[in-house]
Amino acid sequence: MKRLSFVLALTLAAPAFAYAQDADRTITGGGISVTGWKGKVDAAAAKAGKTVNDSKFAKSGEALHLTIGPAGYYWNDGNTAKGNFTVGATFKEAKPSAGHPHPYGIFIGGKDLATDAPTMVYCVAYSSGQYLVRGFAGGKVVNIAPRTAHASVAKPAADGSVTQAISWTVKDGVASCSVNGQVVATVDGATLTGHGITSVDGPYGIRASHNLDVVITGFGKK
Repeated sequence: MKRLSFVLALTLAAPAFAYAQDADRTITGGGISVTGWKGKVDAAAAKAGKTVNDSKFAKSGEALHLTIGPAGYYWNDGNTAKGNFTVGATFKEAKPSAGHPHPYGIFIGGKDLATDAPTMVYCVAYSSGQYLVRGFAGGKVVNIAPRTAHASVAKPAADGSVTQAISWTVKDGVASCSVNGQVVATVDGATLTGHGITSVDGPYGIRASHNLDVVITGFGKK
């Protein structure tokens, strides 16, 4: 990717967040039932004996319905992007049942996704009005933009549900994450390379934290 100066559209003094962690649930009748899609749980969940069969990844009409147990990521090898592109989706989360928000979003630059050493960069949103940019580089977690509040990230509506439109736009080697139509973070190739992510070309997909219930529409290139 083209090496450009690093820009992050974020608040530098990000607040600290501390929540009691809830245990991964197990979804009865779980597994991936959408043709072409694959998934993998995070290393910690795998170490505890969890698999994607402890979550449910299914169709609901034309939408994708994710009922998540352990945190993980999902992709279809047919969904790839390179050069200049925009990819994204709209996520609707039913009223969160946990005592704290769980994030979800889009990853790009997938590599070695089916292995224990995946590489990707993802942007996720929380129902508490924050976003986060993080990734994996050869299986190692890399932090790119800290969890930060932003006015464009939605909070629960009157019925408790939350809708977030999340996308990545890559132009000339610079990757920008948008939430609900506003750019929240922009990262250049030099910064990503410094974190061990040498390209944002490749498979793109869905990143989901644990214990989520979310319906996804409009997934794909824009």
